[in-house]
Amino acid sequence: MTPYRLERRQLLPISLDQAWDFFSNPGNLKQITPPDMDFCITSPATSDSWGGQIITYTVRPLFGIKVNWTTEITHCDQPNYFVDEQRFGPYRFWHHLHRFTEVAGGVEVYDLVHYLLHQDQLAGLINRLMVAPRLKRIFDYRAAALQRLFQGDGR
Repeated sequence: MTPYRLERRQLLPISLDQAWDFFSNPGNLKQITPPDMDFCITSPATSDSWGGQIITYTVRPLFGIKVNWTTEITHCDQPNYFVDEQRFGPYRFWHHLHRFTEVAGGVEVYDLVHYLLHQDQLAGLINRLMVAPRLKRIFDYRAAALQRLFQGDGR
């Protein structure tokens, strides 16, 4: 089965080092996650990410159901990119590339997510009706939160 794909780009008026410092700190995830997801890191606090790092947390992705999620930072090239992959959680497969590129006016934040659902026979329908729209709302919230954090009112 071909994984589903979500791709996002956002320009932030910050330096590459500022982007890395913010996005590689797992503690900042709560600031850019919708409040209704009740995101909570359960692993020991760290201020950065590195290859091989395991991060555990709870989240309520759909219907308010609390889910344990374990991810591993599988690739890390400071300050350019890192990859988190689900080890245990709501997806059959989850691979999320976070890439940061200096551009005129700041840094382009690029996200590329590939994912698969557990239910093969109904995966297309479940993805189209529930999962893809929910992920879109999560990343829309994230973009707005990042704009507020780094651009104030956007003027």
